[in-house]
Amino acid sequence: MVDVNFTKSVEYLLSLGNEVEAMKLGLANIRTLLATLGNPQNNYLKVQVAGTNGKGSVCAFLDSICREANIKTGVFTSPHLVSITERIKFDGREISENKFAKYAGVVREAAEKLLADGNIEYRPTFFEQITAIALVAFADAKVELAILETGLGGRLDATTAASAEIAAITRVDLDHQEYLGETIEEIAAEKAAIIHEGSRVVIGEQPNAVMQVLLDRCRKLEIIPQAASKMYIWQIDISTGKTNVTEFDIDPPVDIGVRPGLSGRHQIENAYTAIMIATTLGNDFNAEITEEQIRLGVANACHPGRLEYQGRYLFDGAHNIGGANALAAYLNEFEKRPITLVFGAMRDKDIAEITSISFPLATKIVLTEPENPRALSFEELLDQMPAVIPRQSVFVTDRVANAITIAETVTPEDGIILVTGSLYLVGEVKRLRF
Repeated sequence: MVDVNFTKSVEYLLSLGNEVEAMKLGLANIRTLLATLGNPQNNYLKVQVAGTNGKGSVCAFLDSICREANIKTGVFTSPHLVSITERIKFDGREISENKFAKYAGVVREAAEKLLADGNIEYRPTFFEQITAIALVAFADAKVELAILETGLGGRLDATTAASAEIAAITRVDLDHQEYLGETIEEIAAEKAAIIHEGSRVVIGEQPNAVMQVLLDRCRKLEIIPQAASKMYIWQIDISTGKTNVTEFDIDPPVDIGVRPGLSGRHQIENAYTAIMIATTLGNDFNAEITEEQIRLGVANACHPGRLEYQGRYLFDGAHNIGGANALAAYLNEFEKRPITLVFGAMRDKDIAEITSISFPLATKIVLTEPENPRALSFEELLDQMPAVIPRQSVFVTDRVANAITIAETVTPEDGIILVTGSLYLVGEVKRLRF
């Protein structure tokens, strides 16, 4: 019998290797594991959300809408910031440590037996096992709807084994090229593969090249998708940076008063994508969701680590070019205080481009290294610093705790400390300070 101690369960999962570096893309293992566990994913309706940016925000908006409509939800997201239990939520609440350990034990026991009997080729990875833990936990909790955030890509991601009835794709951009392809069309094809025969499909705003790939996939499967339109109007609350959506693509236009609870103009398209998913749930799966519940759900959504203020800190895990651009747009429009930027990143990112976007916005920069085997050293970050950044404004340390101390020392009283570049860094700072 597998030990159901929470700490030991987490230690075992972490021993399987870094969730990206030790990842094995493919569905055979996870499908065999889920079949052994009784195919728990067949007990509830599922939405799978793929894309480069906005996946987590769409999941947060959709979950909030569904909870307003009294739909019993389970949400699976990644990565976590502080505790692994953040990845699995029921009706907005994290799974308890005891329940996490219980389901982790069930999944581990099944995985080890399959491996010992020669029924799978390799021990299921960290991400495969935690995906299975979530799907089993959702079945046991009798959720009505599971909202699944794709981990990486789509075609071979473990969440795709759940065969979600609704496939949603947020904005696609260049990221993880070593796994997904060098061109945006290749990356889009990986995301598009979550669309299967019989899927209901929701497509968020996309570059033209990406939209063509996604629509081609739908045509091949004879699916008519719901695609986002740019024909909506928003207003910005200058005091908070939050958006007030006043009109959607309706003729004649109708004020539906949607006011997203997440800051930044980029959250408009994420809110709209979530609303289209909610509409699909109503039209195709008889979910009873009213316009008022949509308004409340969008307004009450919460997504930690994304334009999140805590005291003098601003957290935003902008870890790719699209995220850096969205962060820069927000700061340029709404944040007028001096900024000290605490930055750390993983080595599979386009650091030169990301830093050229975000570093000029700061008066002081602290380079550091999150506790992750994929993290770039501060020396490597220094090598890719934009030439326009004066070196006297840059501080370096290999420890995040030291980076916080430096940032708090050099930041003026009227300034803010922006922690960005990696969600792993955001999580580490949160653990140390909050």
